[in-house]
Amino acid sequence: MGLLQIILVLSPLKNIHMKRSYLALITTLAFLSSCKDNEVFEKEMYKNEVALISSDYHNTFKEVVTLTGEEVTGYIAASAGGTHAPQNDLVIGIEEDPTPLERYNWSLYDASTELYAKLLPSSKYEIMDDKIVIKAGELTGRTMIKLRPDGLSPDSSYFIGLKATNEFGVEINPKKNSMLYQVIIENEYASQAKNSVYSMVGYADGLLTAANKQLFPLSRNSVRMVAGSETFVSKEANIKQNSLILEVDDYNNVTIKPYGTIEVVQLNNDPAYPNKYRVEEAFGMRTRVFLLSYQYKIGNKTITVKERVEKLEN
Repeated sequence: MGLLQIILVLSPLKNIHMKRSYLALITTLAFLSSCKDNEVFEKEMYKNEVALISSDYHNTFKEVVTLTGEEVTGYIAASAGGTHAPQNDLVIGIEEDPTPLERYNWSLYDASTELYAKLLPSSKYEIMDDKIVIKAGELTGRTMIKLRPDGLSPDSSYFIGLKATNEFGVEINPKKNSMLYQVIIENEYASQAKNSVYSMVGYADGLLTAANKQLFPLSRNSVRMVAGSETFVSKEANIKQNSLILEVDDYNNVTIKPYGTIEVVQLNNDPAYPNKYRVEEAFGMRTRVFLLSYQYKIGNKTITVKERVEKLEN
């Protein structure tokens, strides 16, 4: 019987003492009910539910890795929810799982498999522990991952699919029990993580030319770009046909090499375009500059290029 129904039953009673007894009982019941609700609420507030740390966008975590030619360290992290830090250590298991990437690819690209992101090859990483420990009194914990990013293609997206397991009896947030750990490569000259578009002005067979070019990181000291004013097409065959490698040595000399089937000859006889890389500073601004001179051939077409390829630092 609800409180309103009890009050209605009481209303015809003439015994004031009895009315007061019933009202006291109603007040006690309401108080106990309120205490029970508060207890449940506080239990939810104080509960240390563990979640893998990632963005809300398909539970992704982006690790931007600088190409060094050596192993790089990254971290997989978890956090404990609740108003207060846990009183005891919280331990969750970590397993590799391709399912999050399968959902991600299908959600974004449907059946266009040529656009799918890839699992990071197993030779490119090592997870140092199969569990994450959140120490008593702390809200986060992490495990180390060693990454070997050299040789990854700048044209692909690479992920490690992971899931958290409660083999140690810890409650895990069902919305954050999996994640996609993304490895993004960069070097001094270009990055997958941000805009690496350079402007180009120069000459092609003696005629003035200008264009924008995107540079792609390949290794610690090399990038890829299209030759001359060739159009960039994001397909492997096109990239191999019209792209160059710019390799910068310790003295900022640039060696120009073919990326694929393109034929290229470096020209070193023009002091205005000496095949050098440099950073120019003026009025508090920094500009990255490649001064290049080369000749390239695609099919039966041969073009001589002299160009300044530059990017103002943000």
